[in-house]
Amino acid sequence: MSHLVTDELLKQVSKPARYLGTEWNAVHKDWDENPAHMVFIYPDLYEVGMSHLGLAILYGAVNEQPGMLLERAFAPAPDMEDLLREKGIPLFSLESHRPLTDFDVVGFTLQYEMSYTTILNILDLAGLPLLAAERGPGHPLVVGGGPGVANPEPVAPFFDCFLLGDGEEALPELLALMGRLKKEGWAHDRREVLARIAALPGFYVPSFYDVTYNTDGTVAAVVPNRDGIPARVTKRVLPDLDAAYFPTRPIVPFLEVIHDRIMLEVMRGCTHGCRFCQAGAIYRPVRERDLAVLLGQAEELVRHTGHEEISLTSLSTADYSRVEELARTLAAAYEDRGVSVSLPSLRVDAFSVRLAEAVQRVRKSSLTFAPEAGSQRLRDVINKGVTEDDILTATAEAFQAGWQAIKLYFMLGLPTEGEEDLLGIAGLARRILHQGRELAPGKKPTVTVSVSSFVPKAWTAFQWEPQDVVKVLQEKQQLLRSHLKGPGLRFSWHDARVSFIEAVLARGDRRLAAAIMAAWRRGARLEGWSEYFRYDCWEEAFEETGLDPAFYAHRQRQEGEVFPWDHLDFGVVKGFLLRERHRARAGELTADCRSGRCTGCGVCPDLGVDLRLKGGPVDRAPAGEV
Repeated sequence: MSHLVTDELLKQVSKPARYLGTEWNAVHKDWDENPAHMVFIYPDLYEVGMSHLGLAILYGAVNEQPGMLLERAFAPAPDMEDLLREKGIPLFSLESHRPLTDFDVVGFTLQYEMSYTTILNILDLAGLPLLAAERGPGHPLVVGGGPGVANPEPVAPFFDCFLLGDGEEALPELLALMGRLKKEGWAHDRREVLARIAALPGFYVPSFYDVTYNTDGTVAAVVPNRDGIPARVTKRVLPDLDAAYFPTRPIVPFLEVIHDRIMLEVMRGCTHGCRFCQAGAIYRPVRERDLAVLLGQAEELVRHTGHEEISLTSLSTADYSRVEELARTLAAAYEDRGVSVSLPSLRVDAFSVRLAEAVQRVRKSSLTFAPEAGSQRLRDVINKGVTEDDILTATAEAFQAGWQAIKLYFMLGLPTEGEEDLLGIAGLARRILHQGRELAPGKKPTVTVSVSSFVPKAWTAFQWEPQDVVKVLQEKQQLLRSHLKGPGLRFSWHDARVSFIEAVLARGDRRLAAAIMAAWRRGARLEGWSEYFRYDCWEEAFEETGLDPAFYAHRQRQEGEVFPWDHLDFGVVKGFLLRERHRARAGELTADCRSGRCTGCGVCPDLGVDLRLKGGPVDRAPAGEV
């Protein structure tokens, strides 16, 4: 099949490098010498998927182990999909160009709810039955991981199992098990295989759980339907990142990808406690890497990739205890080699600006901050923990240091939001623009306001809250647009209809699988791209299946309600989230547990882990004591 791909297919598509599989540092292991075979699929185009650090980590973590191999696949672009369907050729992996059905495990990362229809399209292109219940002994296992498994229930009927939490150790364990089962002759007994997988920590087999519903449509319970299956599945967590695998020979693509640079993961987790943020909850606790470890990894990465930029990666890099020392050391070490250092996320304070100035010595195109809300009242509701003085001090430092373009991210539709909060966004943007003109006379500063729509997510303090209806979100966008006109001001916004579908799926249950399938059959796929998003497919899908999307997106949930994800355990206890919801309503802030008291979120005592900070002892209460 490899000759068919290279000699025929690649000549007829744009960007054939997407499908070559021969990039620098790509791994080609012998199929016969490694009995456990997995293909990792990023359900989007190559350019997006190859920017995903998780893929690089798991690709290396598995391929460094004897007896197993991991190859890659991505969603084909429309021209390749048309060609595959026209010629009846199944979707293939990049490294060996084998059909996906040749593998023991087909793994998807669930990064975003709007990728669900693309996952079905990939399964269909592979020639696999969409529903797990329709797959037989000769079919590979379909496994999911990533942040989407915080609530995987809408796609549960399509998957054989999910991995909750960190995958560096868990995924090799799964493949080692598959290798043993093949050797023992059990690999064709699908129920036995799934039972053995369910016994591995962190693996959730949805077919082993039954869901019942109340007469009002809410979930009554999710309970195991066979002996030996845990009532709750707890996520995997790596307690020490210094001891964890990290790839220092990542694949270097032949074509430009979204993030074409070295990604150096300085830490995992975030404890700021923003009440809308799912990542901040499910990736706890904070675990920092040692400075010496990071400097060593950076040296190896520069040597093995040839990239010209090192991005210090995490959910909130400026919080890394030794970020200034790390950034300055790297900048000094590699400046002569033409390698720069970047910080992808900035805290809204002057320290971040001074740090950015220290490492970004040449380009000063723009700086991005995320106040999230336009008024102090609403910033306190979401526990953002910054004041307008913090923001204006940071932007003043930026203008004085030479930056002329400031980008501000906000979220529309947050709980308790009113018109004064929206007008606060416009007012703040104008004050920053005025500040820029005063501090940089003769220049033409710009302020860009970018707004997304609030999507209530599982495992957050706002998981009980309704989303504004599309019409209200569009009215709010229009209000802001009318107040953000004039020289120096720019405004961009996300399609509120996309946010609505995302909200439906983010807190949905298994019944939504029928709507996802119906939307895909009508042509929905690659919906992370605005040019491919088709709202009509979803309207027709909900009508066909009789499911009410408003029930999932717009309904105020009761505090005692059972959620579809309550049988999963990411460490954060529901009582803590409920307390945070009440504190939000009261406008009360909760301190970051890095420097204050333990907030009682439950992660450290329940998962048997602790914060791992590299900046010295931290004055705080023992974990679990509020």
